[in-house]
Amino acid sequence: MTTPDDFNQTATSGTATPGPAASGSAASGSVAGGTARRSEASFEELLAEGDAVPTEGWDFSWFAGRATEQRPSWGYARLLGERMAKASAALDLQTGGGEVLASIPAAPARLVATESWPPNLSVARRNLAPLGGTVVEVADHDELPFEAESFDLVVSRHPTVVIWPEIARVLRPGGTYLSQQVGAGTVRELTDFMMGPQPVSQNRAHDRAVADAEAVGLSVAELRAESLPMEFFDIAAVVHFLRKVIWIVPGFTVEQYRDRLAELDRLIRAEGSFAATSERFLIEAQKPA
Repeated sequence: MTTPDDFNQTATSGTATPGPAASGSAASGSVAGGTARRSEASFEELLAEGDAVPTEGWDFSWFAGRATEQRPSWGYARLLGERMAKASAALDLQTGGGEVLASIPAAPARLVATESWPPNLSVARRNLAPLGGTVVEVADHDELPFEAESFDLVVSRHPTVVIWPEIARVLRPGGTYLSQQVGAGTVRELTDFMMGPQPVSQNRAHDRAVADAEAVGLSVAELRAESLPMEFFDIAAVVHFLRKVIWIVPGFTVEQYRDRLAELDRLIRAEGSFAATSERFLIEAQKPA
């Protein structure tokens, strides 16, 4: 299962964009009509709507006009396509519904993906079938069911956990690991609003990822990190987001957090949106030849 910077696929215009999502007056204008219509819906209606949207797969198109998130500047999908075009055997860890992997222009001769969340498995298999991809059910913390030195490319977009010894084991000598990851303190504004101030764990810090990669013998070739603006334009978007990205507010349910959701609904209606920040980093590491 992965985590998103996927609002941008539908942000502001409702269509995919190759660079950062629109911001400022242009973005505000593009959502104004939908926001005005939704402001007529009651708090209870929006709660019910956000609570009813299916969460399987990793398609964020439902958020069109309801939430935005700026893309990282490095363009992970483009980098993924470039690396896949040169690979002979590739593994995508925690593929979600396979939506991002399915966007590559050309697949290597062997393409395998893992996923842990049962509702995503059928979605991923359907999305990756045209590429000849195989999807294997593997729990995020488990060892990988592949022989050593099986892949010359391992990738992962927004993994929930990174098992560095297993990545190093399945990579061939000279192979590459490419990953876009969620950084420490991502969307902490929303976490703190719902739960009160929370300590920021450094488990997802990019410098820790570098240390962990080097500890298993990988050499970090590139590291880039960015803080990116997010906005939520109605409470239904917040509810669906918290149901889909379950680690932002662990154990979230509408009933348990109804009072905080009501306060956030009032804030969004008064100010037009709720702003937060997503933390992302890109890491590319190589196994010595």
